[in-house]
Amino acid sequence: MSARRSIADLSADLADRAESFCRQYFPEGRKQGNYWQIGDTSGAKGKSLAIRLQAEGGRKAGSWQDFATGEYGDLIDLLQERLGSVTLKDTLSEARSFLGEAPCPAVPRDTQRTERPEAASGKRIARARKLFAAGKPVLGTLAASYLQGRGITRLGPALRYHPRVFLRRDVDVSDLPQEAPALLAKITDNRGQITGCGRTYLDPSNGGLAAIENPKRILGRLHGHAIRFWSGMGRSDLIVGEGLENTLSVGTALPEFDLASCLTATHLGLFIPPPWIKRIWIARDNDEAGRNASMRMRNQLESLGIACGDLVPKMGDFNDDLQAFGKDALRRSLLESMKAQGLEIGDG
Repeated sequence: MSARRSIADLSADLADRAESFCRQYFPEGRKQGNYWQIGDTSGAKGKSLAIRLQAEGGRKAGSWQDFATGEYGDLIDLLQERLGSVTLKDTLSEARSFLGEAPCPAVPRDTQRTERPEAASGKRIARARKLFAAGKPVLGTLAASYLQGRGITRLGPALRYHPRVFLRRDVDVSDLPQEAPALLAKITDNRGQITGCGRTYLDPSNGGLAAIENPKRILGRLHGHAIRFWSGMGRSDLIVGEGLENTLSVGTALPEFDLASCLTATHLGLFIPPPWIKRIWIARDNDEAGRNASMRMRNQLESLGIACGDLVPKMGDFNDDLQAFGKDALRRSLLESMKAQGLEIGDG
């Protein structure tokens, strides 16, 4: 085969061997129907990332999407992330080698594969830290207007705003913008180290969510971590919620509590609490995914000796409740729920 074939040709050839590709580069995954499921682009176990194995319904084989982060692409993109390649040349060399062409001698394959998961994860975390550092405080920005438009007044240093964040689209149309304003949210571990950055893309014309597929995306590593908002009161209890707006709505009604947002129901069930926490209030959505995540989290935390309480909105999520009933009514409802579970607010 010619080494001068286009990237599109290489991508198509990889797609023709999508299942073999997945078994070689993502052996921790599993086949589910027409998809190969894996945790993320580093190859960790899980189900967040789905790779299409055969063309179906107008969708190409080899297309993939990480539903936890909003990332997507073809198998060239996925291989780039999996390898943690410094250059596209290295990725294309690996693709040609997989397809049976001569490998590039400048890229030792055994060494490269040993470094893949760590290199890929470290690369994404570094990009997340750089993006958040480039943001500015949210007050007076489109991001603040977006949150305030949803009734949210609980902000904090974990949030920033950037007017031009790279926006990858699933269509290649030259007249569509490649950047958009975004609310940035700092994802940290229990030591306070940044492991990722949540991006909520906004529409500058109306201050709402951008009218794109997946306007909420994650860069970096979220597994076990969260976006954190501390009250400064040194409490031993913590409210842990799903989406950012959901969690901040509870924090708007209960400003004296510390908060942690896990962004998705899947990651809610994976949260690792700080060692000083004695009790966690699980602020879940009012749906099956929220119930299942709460159950997983409760089983994990109670085995560690951490007491748990469930906070469930009357509507779909707590931002729905905040906008429908107001801050004071939401506060009364939350405190009544805490009291009904035998845990008084003063206990923390």
